[in-house]
Order: sequence, then structure tokens, then C-alpha cells
Amino acid sequence: MKIPLPRNPISLVGVLLATLGAVLFLIFFIADAFGLHSNPYMGIVFFIILPAIFVLGLLLIPIGGWLRRRRVAAGKPDVWPRIDLNNPHHRSVTAGIFVLTLINIVIVSMAAYTGIEVMDSTAFCGSVCHEVMQPQYQAFEAGAHARVGCVGCHIGPGASWFVKSKLSGTRQVFAVALNTHDRPIPSPVQNLRPARETCEQCHWPERFHGDKVRTFREYGDDEKNTVNETVMEMRIGGGQSVNKPVTGIHWHTSASTEIEYITTDAKRQVIPWVRLKDRDGNVREYVAEGVTQADLAKGELRRMDCVDCHNRPGHPFASSAEKAVDAALSVGDLPGDLPFVRRESVAAVKGSYPNQQTATDAIAAKIREFYRTAQPQVYMTRRPDVERAAVAVQSIYSRNVFPSMNVTFGTYPNNIGHTDFPGCFRCHDDTHKSKEGKVIRQDCELCHAIK
Repeated sequence: MKIPLPRNPISLVGVLLATLGAVLFLIFFIADAFGLHSNPYMGIVFFIILPAIFVLGLLLIPIGGWLRRRRVAAGKPDVWPRIDLNNPHHRSVTAGIFVLTLINIVIVSMAAYTGIEVMDSTAFCGSVCHEVMQPQYQAFEAGAHARVGCVGCHIGPGASWFVKSKLSGTRQVFAVALNTHDRPIPSPVQNLRPARETCEQCHWPERFHGDKVRTFREYGDDEKNTVNETVMEMRIGGGQSVNKPVTGIHWHTSASTEIEYITTDAKRQVIPWVRLKDRDGNVREYVAEGVTQADLAKGELRRMDCVDCHNRPGHPFASSAEKAVDAALSVGDLPGDLPFVRRESVAAVKGSYPNQQTATDAIAAKIREFYRTAQPQVYMTRRPDVERAAVAVQSIYSRNVFPSMNVTFGTYPNNIGHTDFPGCFRCHDDTHKSKEGKVIRQDCELCHAIK
């Protein structure tokens, strides 16, 4: 079967682009199927850029033919041939075009499907816009949801949210390309899908969790890094609500309880109005002191769900240098018997550095210098522990502080608890009162008991 090439330069360019794009894409598609690459940047080139070149080539072919036909219609020679299926040559050409069209559809479909897979991958989300997403990506990898794909929480199932995410992503691509993005990147609290459609795909809200005992450790700045332990019984509760009232912290999001609130700031840290509808249908509204209806009218009305407390489940950052160092001591990353290691680690992490590379070098130098000059005997006999401490402190900094994105300890509020951020006290502050004079109590025993 002989298929003549189009006789105009635009269509010829289209043929070359489409052929080149198709061949390179198919080669890379086979390589990808056999796992011969893992670079997300290569995925962008071969599953997004090459298919775009391929489609451009396909479009240029008929555009060139149409322009040529216009010239012929204007009185120039070389009349556009008419298709006559009774002519064997025309039938061959038509069949060839039909077969090539089917092949093109298959290639474009494969490219579109694989392109979506690439764009939805964790590597794409975290690595492509490296500087912009580096804080969130490193926090994600160190968090409890590191094996959950980004799209599982940020998009969830269904086509409508997929389309919304891609439209939002297009805007973000332009912001990154034009360097107009925020520093730091704000938490997308207004654009997150309800937790009932994402978190609860894995977490079972009806399950009763009961009470859990947790130990909180804080270390001193003395030579022995003296530890102070606080043991708490956390009344997590939750569970079904058919046979008995739901109790504990998870009562807030149980199926039988409907809590709505109005927040008046972008980070949802100020909550002046709360509405509770209990399992019996009774409704009560609580308003903070000094709040007017005009203030409430400007706020955002929202039904409470998981992420109102668990607002950093996939991207946790330490709230302070002290908390980060204490956590490292608690799990043994920092040698707790190294003299003054807590004090010196906190001081090194709190230093002001222009970028992470400078911080990495300076932190190691500070730790070594302290033990070399102030604790020479320790430095001589426990050099491996000193080096381990330096590495641990470098890791604390690299996971929590990103000067280029203006991210540091405390940049992102964490609403679990109430020691570092308002958290529970956004509502439980004894100032939210109902018309009946009832208040949302700031009662420690509601959620935990100190042992």
C-alpha cells in the first residue's frame, strides 16, 4: 500500500514531528514498562512534552492541506484531489489514513494515561518543583503517611476532584514558572476535599479506640540532659453511636454529632462561633466574647472533620527546636549521655543560616568545636558519638528549616494538642458561651488524665 506524502511544507513538518514524537514515545514507553528509568523529569519529557509534539504534528498535517486547498481555490494550479472510493488508489490511501488514525489514537491514549500516572506520582509532586515543594516533600517522607500517594489525600476518588486539581495545578505551574508563588507555601485548607471522602477511605471512624497511654519526654540543658517524663492517658474514644453516647476526643467527628464552626482567619486558628447538634437533635450555638454578627458574616462556615485537628498528618514539622531535639533524644538519634548535647544541639539548630548547605556545614562545625574546646576528654574518647550527634542535628535542621522558602519551626500550626499552638483552645477556652450561659469548657479531664 502506497501512501503519498503531503506536498506542502507545513504538512511535511507535521509528518516529521508526529513521526519523531511517536517513535521516541514508543521507545520510552517500552523502557518504562521494563522499569529502565525512575527520573520524574524524564517522565515529564516523554509523557507530557513528546505527546504534545506528536499532537502538534498531527494538527499541522490537515492545516497544511487546508491552506494548500485555499491556494488552489484561489486559482492556482494543482487542484486538490477528490476522494473516489471506486478508485483503487483512493481506497488504498483512505485505508492507510484510517489505519494511521487508529494508531495515532492508541498512541495519544497511552500518552495521556501514562502522563496522568506521572503527574499523580509522589516523585512528580515532590521532586519536579524541587525548591518550592522541598519542605513539604521532606516532611512527607518523614511522616506516618509516607507510603500514601499525594493524590490519595489531596484529590481522592472521582473525576470532578481530579479536574479541579488539574485546573489548580495549571495555575500553580504558572506561579512557579513566573516565580510568583508564596514563600512559604500556605496550607491549602480552603481547597482540601472533606476528610470523609479522603481520610475515611482508610481510617475507620466507627472504630472505638478507647484510652491510650502516651509518654512525653522533655530534656534539660544541664550536663546530664536530665529527662522529665509526663505520662498521660489520652481519652481518644470514638466508635458507634447506636447503643450508647460516643465519648472521648473523637466524639467531635462521630456520625451522631454535627459540629459546625465559623473561622475568621485563613489558617483557621480563630474560631469565634460554634454550633452543636447532638444525637437527639438538640442544637446549641456558642459565641466567643466580644464577637459581633458582622464579624461572623465575614468568616468561613465549615463542618468539623478530621483535618480540623489532624491538620498536618502528611507533612509534619517540629513546632520548635527544643521539641525536635527532645524527640531525637527520646528515640536515640542523639546520644543522651553525651554531656550538654541537648543544650548545644538546640543552640546549633537555632542559628541563622542563609541556606541549608551553609547550615549543614556550620552545625557540624559548632558541635565539634564545642566538644573539642569545652569537653576535650569527651571529644577524644567519644568522637563517634560526637559525630553521630552532629549528623542528627543536621538532620533536624534539614527536615524543618528551609531558608529559601521562609519555612522554620512553628511556620505551620499543628492543631493536635494545645501547648505550642491554640489547637483545642480555639474553642475550649471558657469564653465561648451559649444563650443559656453554658460554655465550651477548658477542662483537662475531658481529653486526658495525667498519671
